[in-house]
Amino acid sequence: KSNFKKCNQIAFYRYGELYKSATFRIYLPKVSIPLTYQQAVLLQVEIYEIEGNIFRLKIDEASPLKARYKVPDVLIKEPTTQKHYLLIVNENYKLRVTANPFQVELQSKGETVMSVNSNGLLYFEHLQPPPSDRQEDLGLWQEKFGSFLDIKAHGPTSVGIDFSLHGYDHVYGIPQHAETLLLKNTSDGDAYRLYNLDIFGHKIHDKIGIYGSVPLLLAHKPNRTSGIFWLNSSETLVDISTKAVAEHTPSRSAAETAKQRAVPLTDVRWMSESGIIDVFLLMGPTAFDIFKQFAQLTGTQALPPLFSLGYHQCRWNYEDEQDVKAVDAGFDAHDIPYDVIWLDIEHTDGKRYFTWDKKKFQNPRKMQEHLRKKKRKLVVIVDPHIKIDPSYTLYAQAKEKGYFVKDRNGKDFEGICWPGSSCYPDFTNPEVRKWYADQFAFKTYKGSTNILFVWNDMNEPSVFKGAELTMQKDAVHYNNWEHREVHNLYGFYQQMATAEGLIRRSSGKERPFVLARSFFAGSQKYGAVWTGDNTAEWSYLKISIPMLLTINMAGISFCGADVGGFIGDPEPELLVRWYQAGAYQPFFRGHSNMESKRREPWLFGEKNTQIIRRAIRERYVLLPYLYTLFYRAHTAAEPVMRSLWIEFPGKMETFDVENEYMLGKQVSYSLAGTFLPWLCVLQIPVFQRGGTVIPLKTSAGKSTEWMIDISYELHVALDAEACAIGELYVDDGHSFQYLHKKQFLYRKFTFHKNIISSSCVDESGQYHTTCVVERVIILGFGKQPTSVTASAKDGKKKDVVFTYDTKTFALTLENLALSVDADWEICIS
Repeated sequence: KSNFKKCNQIAFYRYGELYKSATFRIYLPKVSIPLTYQQAVLLQVEIYEIEGNIFRLKIDEASPLKARYKVPDVLIKEPTTQKHYLLIVNENYKLRVTANPFQVELQSKGETVMSVNSNGLLYFEHLQPPPSDRQEDLGLWQEKFGSFLDIKAHGPTSVGIDFSLHGYDHVYGIPQHAETLLLKNTSDGDAYRLYNLDIFGHKIHDKIGIYGSVPLLLAHKPNRTSGIFWLNSSETLVDISTKAVAEHTPSRSAAETAKQRAVPLTDVRWMSESGIIDVFLLMGPTAFDIFKQFAQLTGTQALPPLFSLGYHQCRWNYEDEQDVKAVDAGFDAHDIPYDVIWLDIEHTDGKRYFTWDKKKFQNPRKMQEHLRKKKRKLVVIVDPHIKIDPSYTLYAQAKEKGYFVKDRNGKDFEGICWPGSSCYPDFTNPEVRKWYADQFAFKTYKGSTNILFVWNDMNEPSVFKGAELTMQKDAVHYNNWEHREVHNLYGFYQQMATAEGLIRRSSGKERPFVLARSFFAGSQKYGAVWTGDNTAEWSYLKISIPMLLTINMAGISFCGADVGGFIGDPEPELLVRWYQAGAYQPFFRGHSNMESKRREPWLFGEKNTQIIRRAIRERYVLLPYLYTLFYRAHTAAEPVMRSLWIEFPGKMETFDVENEYMLGKQVSYSLAGTFLPWLCVLQIPVFQRGGTVIPLKTSAGKSTEWMIDISYELHVALDAEACAIGELYVDDGHSFQYLHKKQFLYRKFTFHKNIISSSCVDESGQYHTTCVVERVIILGFGKQPTSVTASAKDGKKKDVVFTYDTKTFALTLENLALSVDADWEICIS
C-alpha cells in the first residue's frame, strides 16, 4: 500500500480545495471587459451542440504562455458542431448559460436534467512563470512522494468543475476500479482515481485506479439515462455526493398550498492534473442512446476474429515447445475445446520481445505449424519496455532514431522492468507507432506466422522502481509534452500500434487480435482488455462481475477476468465456478502465476474435469449467439455484457444488482446461483428470456475452426403472447471481407401465430454457407401439434419430424436441413 498514493497525498487534489471560493463570470465576445478584471487570467469558454443529443463544453486559457495539452486520437473525428453563446433550444433540450456567476443548465420538457458549476467548483490553474517562492510545501512546482521528486516545469496546471445530476441517485462507470457496480459517495475524501497503475494483487472495494481508465460516468433514473465524458488523459479524480433535496411544487390556485417533496441529487466533481476542460454531456435519454453517443465520439468495438471468442489457455509460463504440445494434446485427450495457447515472458531470449528463447523454442515456426494443423492459434506477450542492450536490434534501432521517452534532462528515460534496465518507446509519436507496427511483419519478427497474435501487458506503463511503480510524470514525450499529460494514453497507443501492425502484416486483409492490460476511452477500436492480476479467492470472482459490467458500459465489450485467479491456487470448487462464469463472459481465458500450481482443466479429478468440460462446451455451442452480439456491438454500440438495469430501465430493484447480468437481451446469468449449495453441480444458472430466439451450434468442436460446418439449432422461448424474435450474424470469421466486400449474412428468426420464419435483416450482405438449421426447440409451447411442415422460398414443402414433452411444454423439431442463407417458414398446426 505504501507504494501508492492516497488522495490526500496527491497535491492537485489537496490544493484543489483552495479554489472552492473562486468565482467566474462570462463576457461575450466584443464586450469590453471592466478594468478591474483586465489583470485577471481570461478563460475561453466554448459551448457546442453536436448532432445526436450531445453537448460539448470546452474551457481553455484565452492566451496561455504555451499551448495546453488537448487529447488527440481518441475521438474518431472532430464532431460537427454548432457554436452557441447563451441559449440553445432544440426540440428536445434547452441549454441555458448564466453569465454571473458562470453556470450551465440543461433542461428537457421543463425539467432540469443536469447543471454545470452549480456548486461553483470550477477552477483552472493558468500557466505562469516560476515564482521566486515556489511554495514547496504545497507541491505546486515540485512534489515529493517517498524518495521520488516530480519537477513541474510549468507549475501547477490542474483543472476542475462540478456537475449536478438532478433526480439521480444511481451513477455508474469510470472504470477501472475493483469496486461495486453502483458508484459510492466519496464524502470520506477517498475520491475515485483514474490513473493507470500496475497493482499486483490489487485490493477489492478500493477506489484507487488500476490498469485502465475510461472517464465516462453514467447516471440513471427510471425515465432517463445521462452521461458525462471527461476527455482528459492526465491523472483524474472524481468526487461523488448523493443527497436528497427539497423540490417545491407551486400551488395551482390560491386555495391550494404549495407542496414540497424530497428528490435525489447527485453532485459529481471532476479534477485533472493538467490539460483543459473538454467535456461531452451525453443526454440519452436511454442507456442505449448513451452507448451510441459515446461510440459516435470514440468508435465502436472492433469485430473480433471468431477464434478469439473461444477458450484461451494461458500460464506464466508454458516452459518450451514440448510443454505447449503436451498441453495442446491434453485438451484433445480430455475432449475439451480450446482455440488459443499463450506464451508469457519466458518464451523470449532474455525478455527481449520479438525474439525466442533458442533452447526452449528452437523451432517456433514448426510449433505453430503443429498448432495450425490442429486449427488453433498462438498468442505471445509483447510488453512495451525494451531491454537496454546495444546488440538487441529493437533497442539499437529505437535508440538511433530517438524513439524512446526522455527524462526531464533530455536523456532516454530508463526504468526497471522484467528485462532489468529498460527504455520505453514513445507511442504518442505517430512515427514511433508506425515503426513499432512494422516490427510485426513476418520478415522482421522471425519465427512468427499468421496464427500468432499479441498480448500487450505492463503498458500502464509499469516501472518497477518508479514512483507508484510507473513512469515519472516529468518524463518527456513527443512535441515536448510531459508524461503527466499523456499517462492514461500510453497503453491505448501501444495497443493501437500493435493492432495496426497485425493488420499491416496481412496487407489489410485479416482482423487482428490484441489483448491489452492498460486502456482508455476508444481502446475498443483495437481489441480486448482484461481486469489484470486478480487473486484465486471467491471475493475476486464476485467483484469481477461489476468490474466487467462497468468496462462494458464504457464501450469496451471485449473484456474478461482471468479464470481461476492469476495469483494463488484456487480450491477446485472455486475453479469450477469460475469456469462456469467465464464461459458466459465476452473474453474467456484461464491464466495463472508462475508460482501457482499447474491448473489445466483436467488436473482436478474426473468429476471436476467433467463439469469444466461441460462449461467450455456450452461456450462453444453458444458462439453463434455471442458472435452476433459482437456484430451488434460493432455496428450499433450495444454492450455484449449488460447490467440488468440496462434491459429493465424502469425496474428500480435492478439498479444495484451486480451478481446477475445479461448477455445481450436474450440470456441472463446469475452468479448468485453459483453460490447456492442446492444447485446441481452440472447446472449453470443461465436463463433465456421469454420472447427470444437464440441461435446455437448443435455440438461443440475441438476449436472454432472445426465448427464451421456444424449445423445450427434454434432455441425459441415464447413470451406471454406466444411470440419470439432473434438474429444470427455469419461471415468468414477472420477477414475484413464483411466490411470491404459485404460478405456476410444477417438473418432474423421470428415466431408468430405458430409460424417460425427466417428472413434477411440486411440485403446488402451476401455470404454463402453450406450450414443448415438442423433443429428447433420451442420452449413454452402450449399444446401438442398435429402436424409440422417446412417450406422453402422455392415453394417446396416437407413434413417435419417432431416430439412434444407434455411435462416441460417443449416442442422439438428435428432433421430440418433448412439453409441458413435462405428464407423459409415452419408452420405448426
